Amino acid sequence: MRLGVLDIGSNSAQLQVVDVRPGAPPLPAHSVKEPTLLGEEIEPDGSISPAGVERVVRAVGGAAAAAYRHGVDQLYPFATSAVRDAANRDEIVDRIEAEVGLRPQFLSGEHEARLTYLAAHRWYGWSVGRLLVLDIGGGSMEIALGRDADPELALSLPLGAGRLTRAFLHHDPPRRGELKALRRHVRETLGEVVDRLRWESVPRRVVATSKTFKQLARLAGAPPQREGPFVPRHLTTDDVRCWIPRLAAMSAAQRGRLRGVSQSRARQILAGAVVAHATMSAIGVERLRVCPWALREGIMLRHLETTVDSAGELPLQPLVRMPEEGTVTQLHQR
Repeated sequence: MRLGVLDIGSNSAQLQVVDVRPGAPPLPAHSVKEPTLLGEEIEPDGSISPAGVERVVRAVGGAAAAAYRHGVDQLYPFATSAVRDAANRDEIVDRIEAEVGLRPQFLSGEHEARLTYLAAHRWYGWSVGRLLVLDIGGGSMEIALGRDADPELALSLPLGAGRLTRAFLHHDPPRRGELKALRRHVRETLGEVVDRLRWESVPRRVVATSKTFKQLARLAGAPPQREGPFVPRHLTTDDVRCWIPRLAAMSAAQRGRLRGVSQSRARQILAGAVVAHATMSAIGVERLRVCPWALREGIMLRHLETTVDSAGELPLQPLVRMPEEGTVTQLHQR
């Protein structure tokens, strides 16, 4: 089966096309990105401006056309917090359905955290042990912790890089007071979550997903994406701490010229770095690993888990009584 997942986010509508079958990992076939650029289209009442709505509809239409061209059998379109939290979200999905023929679904922040954790856990395997997953998106940050396939703790905080940029960093470059207020807000928002995480046992591995962490790792010297998903990529707390004042001194245009930082995300990378540093420092993480799989892969994996291959079912039988002792002895002798 050829499966497509369409992630409608604050910066772009990203279509990931994979070939899937039960028992195998999703194999990438195509990837398409259509710009939405909603960062500057949020109105004071929390709605997305008419220009932003038009851009979202156009982006979804372009991605849907690409899915058709590439022979996608099933498509799962979903919208993350930028559209999900918009005051006019119903108008947006109605427009998309009317003009494109797709109706995007909304995943809660907790559900996003669980699916992202599933992807990271599957990537590293059972040997990873207790796993902590961090993901900084445009509108929210997801945190998940656990040992098994399903996390014991999954939550979402309103600490997305785009959301915080709009709320606190009004100048370009930002003023010192704006950055100070941002740091304080992030620490206060993290407070109760950090207390909860400290009650849990120490994770064996901490991993991060999302474009924010990938770009920060690239700034710190991690290999570029063209070298493939199997090349290890790491990020340390000191790396992020050193980059924050450098990013703060630059304009968005200057940041967009840095290696690994796209122009569409250049304005919000500073807020993302502040959240990353505050989170890593608060929970005592000195070093984390960047995972190539995230939310879209988690959706694909969940789909595969729910696909039942009836031909492969094993006819298990209940043990209704204790075998006689002589029978057990004969079996051991054999």
